[in-house]
Amino acid sequence: MQKECRIIVRGGGDLATGTIHRLWGAGFKVLVLECAAPAAIRRQVAVCEAVYEGKATVEGMECVLINNWQEAETVWRQEKVPLLVDEAGSCIEAFKPDIVIDAIIAKKNLGTHKKMAPLTVALGPGFTAGKDVDCIVETKRGHNLGRIIRSGSAAPNSGVPGNIGGYTAERVLHAQAAGTIHVVRGIGTIVEQGEVIAEIVADDSRIPVTATIPGIIRGMIREGYHVTRGFKIADIDPRREELANCFTVSDKARCIAGSVLELVCRYAREKEKC
Repeated sequence: MQKECRIIVRGGGDLATGTIHRLWGAGFKVLVLECAAPAAIRRQVAVCEAVYEGKATVEGMECVLINNWQEAETVWRQEKVPLLVDEAGSCIEAFKPDIVIDAIIAKKNLGTHKKMAPLTVALGPGFTAGKDVDCIVETKRGHNLGRIIRSGSAAPNSGVPGNIGGYTAERVLHAQAAGTIHVVRGIGTIVEQGEVIAEIVADDSRIPVTATIPGIIRGMIREGYHVTRGFKIADIDPRREELANCFTVSDKARCIAGSVLELVCRYAREKEKC
């Protein structure tokens, strides 16, 4: 079957990338919209890195930065994914997508609404299904992860990261002060508790960021990124044997992606778009 649905995904972080990868793998035409300075932690599996590098490759899928939405067709013909810097979604009206997916994971609605496309989907909290968007996909780990919500909202943000290897909040590091990040230990590096993994450069001081637990650095913000106090800057996986996980789409992202694909395929079948 020839799939002609045109899909916009707002956001190119790691969870969004799981959805983008699944849709790309199924042959759908996806255009990614991102902000001018994305702050992904799991940068090895986030297509938003194309904003900085011009392109990003995740598990065989290449994402290419474009200058305007009209260039998307050329990139699709190359079996790649186009990404446009358009945080406000200004191109959506002209692009006329069949489906808009809000995968920003901001825990609040940054402007997505039902009039943007015949089918609108949001990932995670901050939306009401039937009011803001047509459907929501649950993003909280647990029994309901990936559940499709057609009425109501996703579980509210608890502020506590999911449990990995017995650790929750301890495995995620936040900036102790505002400043510019200098990376000391990159993604995929094995570190010990207390080891310096980054520095925050503020004025004439260099504030060390130390590992809170032993493990593998699974996520690290970009070198030179300016952060505010409390900004998430790194993620440590305590499972030292799981090095490959730093470079592949997570189980959580794949679960969410499967539910999005279900919604897209149902829409496409009902509208005979493919």
